[in-house]
Amino acid sequence: MKGEHQIHQLNQYPLPQQHPDPSMASASAGGGFGKAKMWEDESQRMDGGMDELLAVLGYKVRSSDMADVAQKLEQLEEFMGCAQEDGLSQLASDTVHYNPSDLSTWLETMISEINVPPPNFDPLMGGAVAGIQLSQQQVQLVDDPFLAPAESSITTVDFPDHRKSKSMSTSPTQNVFEDCNSSSSYYDFKSIPGNAVFTKTRLDSSSREPKRLKSSSGSSPSDLLFNRPAASSLPQPQQPISLPAPAESSSTRPALLVDSQENGVRLVHGLMACAEAVQQNNFNLAKALVTQIGYLAGSQAGAMRKVATFFAEALAHRIFRVYPQPPIDHSFSDMLQMHFYETCPYLKFAHFTANQAILESLHGKTRVHVIDFSMNQGMQWPALMQALALRPGGPPAFRLTGIGPPASDNSDHLQEVGWKLAQLAETIHVEFEYRGFVANSLADLDASMLELRPSEAESVAVNSVFELHKLLARPGAIEKVLSVVKQMKPEILTVVEQEANHNGPVFMDRFNESLHYYSTLFDSLEGSANSQDKVMSEVYLGKQICNVVACEGLDRVERHETLTQWRARFDSADFVPVHLGSNAFKQASMLLALFAGGDGYRVEENDGCLMLGWHTRPLIATSAWKPSSNSVIAH
Repeated sequence: MKGEHQIHQLNQYPLPQQHPDPSMASASAGGGFGKAKMWEDESQRMDGGMDELLAVLGYKVRSSDMADVAQKLEQLEEFMGCAQEDGLSQLASDTVHYNPSDLSTWLETMISEINVPPPNFDPLMGGAVAGIQLSQQQVQLVDDPFLAPAESSITTVDFPDHRKSKSMSTSPTQNVFEDCNSSSSYYDFKSIPGNAVFTKTRLDSSSREPKRLKSSSGSSPSDLLFNRPAASSLPQPQQPISLPAPAESSSTRPALLVDSQENGVRLVHGLMACAEAVQQNNFNLAKALVTQIGYLAGSQAGAMRKVATFFAEALAHRIFRVYPQPPIDHSFSDMLQMHFYETCPYLKFAHFTANQAILESLHGKTRVHVIDFSMNQGMQWPALMQALALRPGGPPAFRLTGIGPPASDNSDHLQEVGWKLAQLAETIHVEFEYRGFVANSLADLDASMLELRPSEAESVAVNSVFELHKLLARPGAIEKVLSVVKQMKPEILTVVEQEANHNGPVFMDRFNESLHYYSTLFDSLEGSANSQDKVMSEVYLGKQICNVVACEGLDRVERHETLTQWRARFDSADFVPVHLGSNAFKQASMLLALFAGGDGYRVEENDGCLMLGWHTRPLIATSAWKPSSNSVIAH
């Protein structure tokens, strides 16, 4: 327990007033002699091992007694909070019982009068979870191999509540949950069977040196999940904080606010414990945990708070069986994706690398036909059209087929996109032909619908950005679509997908993977300059989180898979890889350098494919494929 912990508590508790010391008054009146006397007293306190900050306030506490004094204060507060119902009202009054300047002795005397048994103090667990009542339970951390115990400074405050405080049980074996509908207590984060259990690690309090108050600027979620040191973990000088004493009320319950990093660790533990309870169909426990996660998320700042809030909301949907419905208005999803495009380089990278692969595969062709499985607002194609316009010898004839979902108002939004692209083509003198094709699912497509022309007349390229994983919800759908692609006889199939495994059969595995993945994504958004684009991008990602966590069956469409898994699928469908050239890698790196300096973003080459990630975590992958010669002959 740290020295600053004691200062905050002393400002909170209504301790008796000290008796004035006449010698100090005379020393003050003595001018220089008084100052000399004060410096002498200060020197004596320092030499005696007294904590200098508490000494300034007039309390004598040795540095070695800090942890013991802190625990006694917490214990005494519990009894003072229950003074009225326990018949100890004299402790809650302002009556001066003793001179508390020797704080440790005073606390010991007060506690001995009411026969309070000494607690089994655990310095690690001294910082309890924010917003959770310390009633009849002890906190046990949850296992996550990415997390490590963290130290922090702790501030004690009171939150109003309609339940009266109960004294904390000191039995180390009391780990029994009451029913979540019980009005007598709250659920804490308890250990539950399964992989989420993390046995409590005890630290030797003697090895933890006292430190001064440190600022809590917040830890990024990827720092917490990947155990990277955060700036807030470094001690920094700061003035002591004085908290106002809480109003005396029987309807208050004590809670502890810990610094951002340690609270963030407990927040992740709580999320994992809640997911484990959901997997075990222990919904009473899950309901209680998801409520406490909301309290913890509110104490965070930045990306960690947003990620935890979205995951808590998704868990609540699943726990209370209020499943999110697929969006009726796809224009709203398109609008969110446009904000995501502007906020970060992921979609720009996807479009750029896919376009580069298409340009190289169609080099020298006079008529090209691009079939886009992910038309949306057509943001990918102006850059490709401009590149074709600059081709030596003149641009080829460019035909574009855009496939997208139907609009909720039955408007032909794909045709509107086509009109805008046609205007651009006229401006840059590119022969342009466009057709929009509405389909509820790519699995509903047939090659005969696309008016394909002989390969001697035009060369075909197929493009898919963040679309193929949605087919994995329907058995056999991905195999059918790849079969249709082979009938198109394309020169190239470009595929961009999230580099994550969110399609496993075990809910806990999906939850753990998605928590790490989206924590990194949200962390990368924090540097965005445009706040509106950033907020809408977070909503865009939040909808994905909700689908991954809350939905099952055909409704769970965000079934992301890794590049390794996609390689296996394309190989089994008789596709061969097309290596993205070194030029694509260099130009992608230059693109990132133009985007906010590229700080934190990394481009990696993986066996002919390109990946974009944040620091050490790959987040999206671009790959290129074409049907093997045998499969083309067969069709």
